[in-house]
Amino acid sequence: MTRYSSEPDNATKSSKSRGSHLRIHFKHCREITTHIKGLQVAKAQKFLDDVLAFKTIVPFTKYTGGIGRKAMAKQHKTSGDKGRWPVKATAVIRDLLSNAVANAEMKGLDTDLLYVQHAQSNQAPPGRRRTYRAHGRIGKYASQPAHVEIVLSEKAPKVGKAEEGPKKITRKQAAKGRFVKVGGA
Repeated sequence: MTRYSSEPDNATKSSKSRGSHLRIHFKHCREITTHIKGLQVAKAQKFLDDVLAFKTIVPFTKYTGGIGRKAMAKQHKTSGDKGRWPVKATAVIRDLLSNAVANAEMKGLDTDLLYVQHAQSNQAPPGRRRTYRAHGRIGKYASQPAHVEIVLSEKAPKVGKAEEGPKKITRKQAAKGRFVKVGGA
């Protein structure tokens, strides 16, 4: 059994999924997982499907060097207006999310109450290749794969506020209530 960086509070009400050494860009995975964290599963799946259909954009908040500005990125409540449509990484993370949902169904959890409690991506060891440069030199040509993990949990039902009894007030507050103010200002 593999170790996750974040364990759920209630293991019986949650499900997990992870992928290791995935040949997708780490920086893309980081931006996608940051955006879907905290979303309900249905909303996260719709977001990922819309990115694949180019109907919405993944806002880039950390790795923004060279990323062009897009008007579509302003739709999301994130800083900046930079974004992209990382198709390959989105498809892999969508598959991981659907795998976590299937794991939840096997546990007998209600999929309508599930939300993405934890979504994280880490850098995997780079795939090293080489490219041939001018004057007989050789340069590195490395890929930046990623490890991705997703934890889904059931939202606990909201607890209503307790009914309040008579409100206690101090003697000073009671005296202020009895005092009648007479005058202008």
